[in-house]
Amino acid sequence: MLRSPKLRRTVFSAALALAAAAAVTVTAPAQAGAAGFHKYVALGDSYTAVGNLLESAGGPLGCFRSSVNFPHDLAAELHISNLADASCGGAVTADMTGPQSVIGGTNPAQFDALTPDTDLVTVGIGGNDIGFGDIVTTCGELSVSNVFGDPCHQHFTSGGTDQLAARIDALAPTIGNVLQGIHQRAPHATVVVVGYLPVLPAAGGCWPSVPVAVGDVPWLHGIQQKLNDMLAQEAAENGALSVNPNGVTGRDACQWPWTRWVEPVIPAQPAAPVHPNPAGQQAVANMIAGRLGS
Repeated sequence: MLRSPKLRRTVFSAALALAAAAAVTVTAPAQAGAAGFHKYVALGDSYTAVGNLLESAGGPLGCFRSSVNFPHDLAAELHISNLADASCGGAVTADMTGPQSVIGGTNPAQFDALTPDTDLVTVGIGGNDIGFGDIVTTCGELSVSNVFGDPCHQHFTSGGTDQLAARIDALAPTIGNVLQGIHQRAPHATVVVVGYLPVLPAAGGCWPSVPVAVGDVPWLHGIQQKLNDMLAQEAAENGALSVNPNGVTGRDACQWPWTRWVEPVIPAQPAAPVHPNPAGQQAVANMIAGRLGS
């Protein structure tokens, strides 16, 4: 997510987004021989790109693309030697078809990595489109003076409409268009839509480690689930698989450092704030491999 001048959005962009297909749990990796994939393209934002910040996979500095992320983990599990990781921090759906300017250069349109012989594609996108970075920053600022209330919920529903829910509904057709664009460029590929690991628990939270007021946590958790359910629904309607750990618990940023899959605002590992750590990235790879194996 980390791109200037959108740093707040990038640092927190997936902060509330959870990861895809409610029925999927953390399972053992699929048998590589059963999968039989040979050319894998990974598309997405920082929840795809970022893992261990000390292990770079190359590309523009501002993409923060790591060799310790779920695309690399999945390629290793399935013994796929041909991986094109096009993901980039701060990416939005428009960056699938257009170049993305980041610190240190430009990431080409992510769809440029797709070819007719691509046989596996993962795509994790949407959190930045609905503005989660600014949302979490706003919620953090409002929480300072009302730690136990729900100031962010009141802010985003002040006109009688849940603005965040409306943004998710409005984004759905765009996600569908992204999936159709993948199919057009890689017509023989298995496509997997990957949502976002949970940053917040269902209730309570851990202010100030994740600066969200106690009363806002259940609402924001529900927004996370709505986003991931929408991604899974669009996958089902557009010929793709999905991975949606809406049922994953006890791995959010409020857990102990050795338990959590997502880091809080001040990470205990060389991972980005409110982003998956290496264990979280490996867990997502396992979920995808399990989905492919099923």
